[in-house]
Amino acid sequence: MSLYTDPESARLRRSVLCLPASNERAIAKLSALAMDAVILDLEDSVAATMKEQGRRNIRAFCQARLLERRETIIRINDTASVHYADDLRLVLECEPDAVLLPKVRTHDDILDLATYLGENDAPESLRIWAMIETPLAVLNAGPIAETGRTSGGRLDCLVVGLNDLRKDTGVKPDPARTFVTPWLMQVLLAGRAFGLAVLDSVSNDFKNLESFEAECAQGRAMGFDGKMLIHPAQIDASNRLFQASRDEITEAQAIVAAFATPGAEHVNANAISIDGRMVERLHYEQAMALIAKADLIKTRNETA
Repeated sequence: MSLYTDPESARLRRSVLCLPASNERAIAKLSALAMDAVILDLEDSVAATMKEQGRRNIRAFCQARLLERRETIIRINDTASVHYADDLRLVLECEPDAVLLPKVRTHDDILDLATYLGENDAPESLRIWAMIETPLAVLNAGPIAETGRTSGGRLDCLVVGLNDLRKDTGVKPDPARTFVTPWLMQVLLAGRAFGLAVLDSVSNDFKNLESFEAECAQGRAMGFDGKMLIHPAQIDASNRLFQASRDEITEAQAIVAAFATPGAEHVNANAISIDGRMVERLHYEQAMALIAKADLIKTRNETA
């Protein structure tokens, strides 16, 4: 593994597959899939009569610990649901990598969940992800993201939910995502302001992989870390399009090498010239992060 890799901070979230927790057959196949993380969903995709079966499936999956070096996230029901308390008890029992809170509206929703986890002795490693899928959540994206930097804050990741946003606003779907792009960028900006990962929304037409690839390419150009998926057929394209190209890795390695040249006067400089181009220390930091993720991808592929 490269000396640039920081295993404690670098995470792969190119492809985050969401599966109904009630679908036992699909869950049984997860260990053979190449997604970076999985969300086991107890919310919208699970009928009320199947919630308890979903919890049993999650309990069995977490006990088996089949996803080495990949994150497991439980999406619980929202705070107003009659299922919320039972879901929280399951989270405490299973201790996944994160709990995904849907229908977030304000920062209080995140703070209340963080307080509950802290008061019930949940390990610090149990993080919070937030679904930004309500108009209020988009308007409050900054304060919501900031909870990840408060004392006891556990928020690590924002996930955009365009289906609910379209439902609540009346915006019609279109391949270019023209009218929802400002919302996507607002959530991304809030996440980046406080050092959070941000995931692009699902693409519903999983059979149209050409359209899906275009959406992935757009999402990466916007700056998203990866994408929430609804079908295993989307994993390969998401992994491929949300990772650095060979040229980007080569450029990053050149930047790191230039800043680290022993004895060079620019080792502690904030800006240097590389091949006639001004490169700042912020580009060096970006290069280090890019290489760390590339190393993780290489290790993952070698051990798959």
